[in-house]
Amino acid sequence: MRVETMSERFASKVVLVTGASSGIGAAVARRVAAEGAAVVLGARDKASGDRVAEEIRAAGGRAVFVPTDVTVADEVARLTQAALDEFGRLDAAFNNAGAVNAFGPIQDIDEGGWRADLELNLTGVYYGLRHQVPAILGSGGGAILNNASNLGVVGMGSVAPYVAAKHGVVGLTRAVALETAQQGVRVNALVSGAVDTPAFRSSMGATPEGAAAVAALHPLGRIARPDEIASLCAYLLSDESTFVTGAAIAIDGGFTAQ
Repeated sequence: MRVETMSERFASKVVLVTGASSGIGAAVARRVAAEGAAVVLGARDKASGDRVAEEIRAAGGRAVFVPTDVTVADEVARLTQAALDEFGRLDAAFNNAGAVNAFGPIQDIDEGGWRADLELNLTGVYYGLRHQVPAILGSGGGAILNNASNLGVVGMGSVAPYVAAKHGVVGLTRAVALETAQQGVRVNALVSGAVDTPAFRSSMGATPEGAAAVAALHPLGRIARPDEIASLCAYLLSDESTFVTGAAIAIDGGFTAQ
């Protein structure tokens, strides 16, 4: 069944999304595609990524999936090139891929865990920006959104490498936003609270007690739906937010207001 287009604000636009095989990334890909974008999806899980791309195409949208590990520079370059090869341009990108690899007090986290979190959550964003900025400049300008999560602006124990990486994403976002402000590329950071995704349901939300404990950390008393996050992301990736750059924007149920 065809999904009715919500609007045409992404008509003629090409949007790249990493971590697009499920959760927030898949929700953003579906949202911008429903608003007219051609979408280039990147993720490590090929089966799930292909499924999301096929769902978008079945609904009348345009999408291509490219298996991508954002910790591998050449794969990120290939993903960006796919946008140019398949659709002829790149207008916006959502650097969303990320996860916690190392848990525990800092003295118990080895160098491998430290590097894994920084490579996935920070270096992967650097690789994306390195290739996305020139591609978007070549299309006349556009927007980039980096997922910093709420732990990009506040601390939390037992996940120090992830917190460090996400704080780095905010700093990287601001630096590149200043570099590109007068060239027509806007760069912002998403500060998201807990979201009901497969990753959440397999970790902190794996039990009713765990899910309730996380929900209680948010003043609104619940966690977000992926479509709620996608709504803000679509705005920040669109031409409706043309005076927004270098910002870390919260959609976190009040988490960072505490």
